[in-house]
Amino acid sequence: MSYKNKIVASTLTLLIGFTAQGQIQSGKASFYPKRMTGQRTANGERLHHDSLTCAHRTYPFGTLLKVTNPDNGKSVIVKVTDRGPYIRGRIIDLSVRAAREIGIIAQGIAPVIVERYNSFEIPFKPVDIIELPELELGANDGPLERPIWQVLRDQMQKKRQEEEAEKKAKEQEKLRLKQESIRLKHEAARLRQEALEQEHEAQHQQSHTTHHSADESFEEINKQPNRSKAYLKRNNSHHK
Repeated sequence: MSYKNKIVASTLTLLIGFTAQGQIQSGKASFYPKRMTGQRTANGERLHHDSLTCAHRTYPFGTLLKVTNPDNGKSVIVKVTDRGPYIRGRIIDLSVRAAREIGIIAQGIAPVIVERYNSFEIPFKPVDIIELPELELGANDGPLERPIWQVLRDQMQKKRQEEEAEKKAKEQEKLRLKQESIRLKHEAARLRQEALEQEHEAQHQQSHTTHHSADESFEEINKQPNRSKAYLKRNNSHHK
């Protein structure tokens, strides 16, 4: 091997593009909904669903991160432009393009491995050999699946509606029972009033019958001849 070839081989050996192993995170990743395209991120840039960007809680803006899906081994390099996610268990929010690159669109939320990515250039490394992550924009090549946060939101809304409907049904049942109780009280009061009226009528009839019987008894007694000794003695004295 010539001296020139040895220099080239040595140069190529010193070309290093690697991922720094200082910090490796494992957790769950989600992605921005496509409708958020155009909104400003925490660093002032505008979000685009086809950009290879992400949100992270601690890495400085502009930091390149390598995100790997352990289920299929696919990786993507993204740039930190936003802060978040602030949901327990999640460590990164990806753009739609980045999520598609590692195949988590259908899942919405998936486990990933996140590590800082650095591409070092040795001073005598040829410039044309430097490999940089591709950050160019591309066309959306398929319909976006519903992200998991929308599914969870819809489930929460449905559960809240069911709870409100159940609460309303209980209140209506409680009102119905109250009205039924009032109706039964009124019915009981009416029956008591009727019983009192019937009792009063019976007492009146009994009193009238007793009084009538007494009158008949007095008439019967008056019809009978007076046989008392005083009456007979007085009657005999008049006849003499």
